[in-house]
Amino acid sequence: MILSRGQILPNKEQESIIKNLPYFLLDTLKKPNPITIEKVIQACDTIAQKVLKGDYNDFLKPLLAQLDYSEADFGAATKLFTKEALTYKCQIELGTLEPYNGTVKRQRYPLGVLFHIAAGNVDGLPAYSVLEGLLVGNINLLKLPAGDQGLSIFILSELIKIEPDLAEYIYVFDVPSTELESLKQLAVLADAVVVWGGDVAVQAAKDMVDIKTKVIAWGHKLSFAYATLGSTDEQLMGLATHICETNQLLCSSCQGIYIDTDNRDQQDRFAKRFFDIFNNVNNNFKPVPNELRAGNAIHLYNEQLEEHATKNKIFIGQGCSVISKDDAELELSYLFRNVWIKRLPRNRIIDTLKHHKSHLQTVGLCVEEHDKLALSNEFAKTGLVRIYTGRTMSRTLPGEAHDGTYPLREYSRVVEIE
Repeated sequence: MILSRGQILPNKEQESIIKNLPYFLLDTLKKPNPITIEKVIQACDTIAQKVLKGDYNDFLKPLLAQLDYSEADFGAATKLFTKEALTYKCQIELGTLEPYNGTVKRQRYPLGVLFHIAAGNVDGLPAYSVLEGLLVGNINLLKLPAGDQGLSIFILSELIKIEPDLAEYIYVFDVPSTELESLKQLAVLADAVVVWGGDVAVQAAKDMVDIKTKVIAWGHKLSFAYATLGSTDEQLMGLATHICETNQLLCSSCQGIYIDTDNRDQQDRFAKRFFDIFNNVNNNFKPVPNELRAGNAIHLYNEQLEEHATKNKIFIGQGCSVISKDDAELELSYLFRNVWIKRLPRNRIIDTLKHHKSHLQTVGLCVEEHDKLALSNEFAKTGLVRIYTGRTMSRTLPGEAHDGTYPLREYSRVVEIE
């Protein structure tokens, strides 16, 4: 299904809509009274309150069960759409535009048209990406990720029902990534392409646009935890809970744990300690589906076969694993509750991580209180932009930056008028 000018339509209408889209966009851009931040915020708050009251439960409960998305997590995400959260977000991100001497007026305008190429690793993220574009007055074209279950179209169509003026600012398309011609048609209409994805997706977006079109890239990133030998069981339980909740699928998810030691025996003892905690915590969660665990079973079997040569030490439980490794390279894990553990003494943090540059996002600290400030400073120097506890690595707060940058500033421009 697709969404165009407030109507949910079958995919067969897509080609016709894309053909006529240039005329629709120009008509909207010419309007003397564009949408306002206040209208967008009020519409979002109305739908958030309806969700929190359970007005949409008939649709949402089966969908959340299908997505394995807890009601608590969805409730926390919904609160990002409330008036309080969005007002704070706009205040923080947009700030004030007071002129230096009063002779020049500064005013913020939208970029114009944003083409969002969304990722599918966070349910509802495509809709939130569009919302951020709306907040500064942009027209938004959204490419749904593969496997989208309808949540984004539901949220956006409900917003339009609440505030009909939003209809011509939201278009949702179900274009496969292989249909390059259709994607290029959409990209050429945009002032900026907003792409959520890894290096391949970002490069593909850059290849698709000409020099006049801005590319704004978010993710994919790598995140990890850092622990000292004095970390508490409570801290490690919180980290294990985070890993089980996210299945390591988010940019902010812990892929592995670095230990503040240069001693392999201490590393392996810590790995066994964390594995015992991890295994117990994992038993409290719904198991990862067999089809997702099958690939990891092969990886882990190969790890065991090569254990003698690699010097890795492997701990395998019921649906989770820990691999104690002999190198310090930051890498993606096998995902789905499979964690690596490596040595990284604090005096080697910058040397080891700095070359990863823009791939870094979150570190979850499981350390003593007196170490937090010094270690936070070290990690900030490497390029990490979120420094949290292990339990809260994937927590999202109103006004939080995307990968160290405020999106509303990226989606707008400042015009100076004398």
